[in-house]
Amino acid sequence: MTTTQREADTVGTLQGLEDGRSSTRLRAALAVGTTPEPRFVDKLVERCAIEPEFFVRDMLTWALARHPVSVTLPRLLRETRSERAQARSQALHTLSKIGDRRAWPAITRTLLTDADEEVARSAWRAAVVLVPEGEEAALATVLATQLGRGERETQLSLSRALVALGDVMVPTLLAATAAPDPRVRVHALATQRLLRDPDTGFEFAIEEAKRVVALGGSGQEGL
Repeated sequence: MTTTQREADTVGTLQGLEDGRSSTRLRAALAVGTTPEPRFVDKLVERCAIEPEFFVRDMLTWALARHPVSVTLPRLLRETRSERAQARSQALHTLSKIGDRRAWPAITRTLLTDADEEVARSAWRAAVVLVPEGEEAALATVLATQLGRGERETQLSLSRALVALGDVMVPTLLAATAAPDPRVRVHALATQRLLRDPDTGFEFAIEEAKRVVALGGSGQEGL
């Protein structure tokens, strides 16, 4: 292939990432990931921030993960500080897939408590993947401040993150079962149940926790 042909292919791929048809954007992201080239990284990251289709965003993340970490990591870390919520969320999601713990300092309390729920959920998932040994208890303390937040999907994401930390989060979770806010107590109790019995469905755990709280119990005797 001549240089001119390669340049034409590059232009075509970059245009494909911006095509109005999601199927074309998907194929373009697949092509970039199949034959990684560092010059595509900026365009992939930029596209992540605005891509409306979930399955295309997932392919963009896959394509980024196929590139050298030395190229992708600095760009993704900058993106976690973007003013655009989707840019922050997708950068965090991609960092969790890459799994390089050098990204850990970017997982700030600000991101873990982000007002945008999708950003916060992405930060929780990334945090439990990237947390260094010895930092798990401190992370659990921050995550526990989000108990009771949002609807079922958000609460399930947080419970999964806490359970992924294992027994290190038990003391923090135990304290939360005595919180003044009943939503926090319910969520904490449901998460305790998931830790004890991972096969328990989240809806069942929540309903069980609601009954305990309604009866005035803390569930602390269950640990």
